[in-house]
Amino acid sequence: MRRITIFDTTLRDGEQSPGASMDLNEKLEVAQALVDLGVDVIEAGFPIASPGDFEAVRAIAGVVRGVQICGLARCNDKDIDRAWEALTGAERPRIHVFLATSAIHREFKLKMGKEEIIARAAAGVRRAKKYCDNIEFSPEDAARTEPDFLCQVVEAAIAAGATTVNIPDTVGYATPAHMGGVIQTLVDRVPNLDRAVVSVHCHNDLGLAVANSLAAVEHGAGQVECTINGIGERAGNCALEEIVMALRTRGDFYNCDTGIETTRLAPTSRLVSGITGMQVQRNKAIVGRNAFAHEAGIHQDGMLKQRSTYEIMRPEDVGVSKTDLVLGKHSGRAALADRAKALGYHVSSEELDRVFDDFKKLADRKKEIFDADIAALIDKRIGSEDDAWSLVSYEVRAASGQTPSSTVTLSRADESVSDTFFGGDGPLDALFNAIEKITGTSIVVRDFRVRSVTRGKDAQGETTIEAEHGGKLYRGRGVSTDTVEASVLAFLAAVNRVAVGSGQPLDGERPGAI
Repeated sequence: MRRITIFDTTLRDGEQSPGASMDLNEKLEVAQALVDLGVDVIEAGFPIASPGDFEAVRAIAGVVRGVQICGLARCNDKDIDRAWEALTGAERPRIHVFLATSAIHREFKLKMGKEEIIARAAAGVRRAKKYCDNIEFSPEDAARTEPDFLCQVVEAAIAAGATTVNIPDTVGYATPAHMGGVIQTLVDRVPNLDRAVVSVHCHNDLGLAVANSLAAVEHGAGQVECTINGIGERAGNCALEEIVMALRTRGDFYNCDTGIETTRLAPTSRLVSGITGMQVQRNKAIVGRNAFAHEAGIHQDGMLKQRSTYEIMRPEDVGVSKTDLVLGKHSGRAALADRAKALGYHVSSEELDRVFDDFKKLADRKKEIFDADIAALIDKRIGSEDDAWSLVSYEVRAASGQTPSSTVTLSRADESVSDTFFGGDGPLDALFNAIEKITGTSIVVRDFRVRSVTRGKDAQGETTIEAEHGGKLYRGRGVSTDTVEASVLAFLAAVNRVAVGSGQPLDGERPGAI
């Protein structure tokens, strides 16, 4: 079978989803999970975009091994130099340069002619080639670029030294027949195309990202750019788990496969969902809660007789466990560490100590501990050692027709601070106002979500808060069997993110993106 390269851009394009920004510890956790998953290339970020992006790419390049680490750059010297500065520690670095080519981008964004575009693209590739041999070039908005001109740009980029040419459907405009035709045109008409791998990067604005990527593979593409859970700009990107399992399940048709360890798909999906706060819809293909659920009587009867009657994949093949309950209050650290690893986490000994304490407390409050409970505890603890404030205790009084009041005690370093707030629109508002008084940080809650982590009346509640401060969006997440406590923890987590400045611009803008 033909081997398709899986280029994961969860940490770059995926993080551009509004509200999905990750701090450094979270990015490192995801990067390691992607290595375990078996991706070929990790696009770690856009180094010129912000100091945080630069530091994340540099950190990932310095510690992550066994995979290519890629940094994005526009076709200008400053971007390319900055990208290489971030990638110098990588075992296998790749510089990814891009430049818009469609008529609408040339006229309204770049205000450049065709010859200038070709010259700039070639110059960008040559600049990057001075630093490393592994160079990818993307003609942004390629799907809406005139075929003749697209062929000229791609030919010039390969002649300048590009080893991968990526064809983006930047705005999700293409259809499968359209995208397949674009790739076929390049195969037929670019004379030096055999010197580079053809890649595709599809957005999901029309819900066709996976279908368009499959069409590109069918016509000769050797690399697919994708993200975990399909997160990304606007409606998102081609979902990694869907493209991988489509190629695996329909190998008879595509005669292609990937190097992905598919049993890591569900654990990696859970990890990214927990870190970004972007929940996976129940009916999501491959990793949704209903993906392997059967309720119709006819389906259930067929499954009991022969599972292949209504399942084209085995849940075990994508990392969905048949038995969820594995740990209890008598379990030890070793069992917890082993289960955390099976769920796709890399937990340090210090993190394990904190998670184990939380696990024991939870085991005393719940009859049954599920995988999702353990995942929620770990997600809550990732990066928590850097929190400025932590919750010691809270008390709230509220009744219909009465003014609520709350008392909160927080700790920071070696000090504890308490304060009381009278008023607010309900108990949570009173608690949030008390936290703001103590921390001196005022935030505006823009989104507030509560969901059950598992099943049962004693299930943990997970609260996710998106809050605005200083023109940026900050996310906080809290988990507890007490949903009020979960809400307090989520609000405090958002306040702590304000303290370290790990927010995202409200408009989610970057200097540019493919």
